[in-house]
Amino acid sequence: MTTVADGGLPAACVFDAYGTLFDVAGPVERRAATLGDHAARLVTLWRDKQLQYTWLRSLEGRYVDFERVTADALDFALESLGLDDCALRDDLLRQYHALPAFADVKPALSHLRAAGIRALILSNGSPAMLQSAVTAAGLAPYFDDILSVDSVRVFKTDPRVYRLAVDAIGVEAGRIAFVSANGWDACAGAAFGFRSFWCNRSGQPRERLPGRPEGEVRSLASLADVLDVNRRKAPSR
Repeated sequence: MTTVADGGLPAACVFDAYGTLFDVAGPVERRAATLGDHAARLVTLWRDKQLQYTWLRSLEGRYVDFERVTADALDFALESLGLDDCALRDDLLRQYHALPAFADVKPALSHLRAAGIRALILSNGSPAMLQSAVTAAGLAPYFDDILSVDSVRVFKTDPRVYRLAVDAIGVEAGRIAFVSANGWDACAGAAFGFRSFWCNRSGQPRERLPGRPEGEVRSLASLADVLDVNRRKAPSR
């Protein structure tokens, strides 16, 4: 297993949000009884179209915030499945502001905090969406900063997004551990120069893209070992 210790401990650990910290399937799963056989397809369609719209809007130079993209993607998915239900739509979008955190998130963040390693979020999400989700999940005490693409008005994988973390932390990219459950994001982070780690929860094959993550875990529960954070003692307070 490759660890950050091979090149020194990270100055900070930067996390993607959606799919990494927060379970984007949560809103649909809460309505599974209503949606029946459509539930699984809706999760996939909504997420796929959401990501496609971020990439296409970045290419076109036509930025809107992630809340708008998420709503547009949901509208496409609902229409594709023949689900004409305004109340369902509104409920799913409302729940997106309070997505459940994965069970492995708090323990991983606790290990980083105990080791004195700063933790930040770097996400496509709008500031309001991210703050709402972090607060609802009880994660606010674990993060030193929440960085949104809104400040550069372009989505991942544009290098300007990853530059936000470098500027916020004030160290070179190679001293930042970047963690994402999205393989394409982990690759882009590696290509930018981060020490990138892929949380491959579902055992997907690696992406054929520029940049190769330095490490891969199946759960954030393994992150402390991969980063070898136990080599650093928390500073005295």
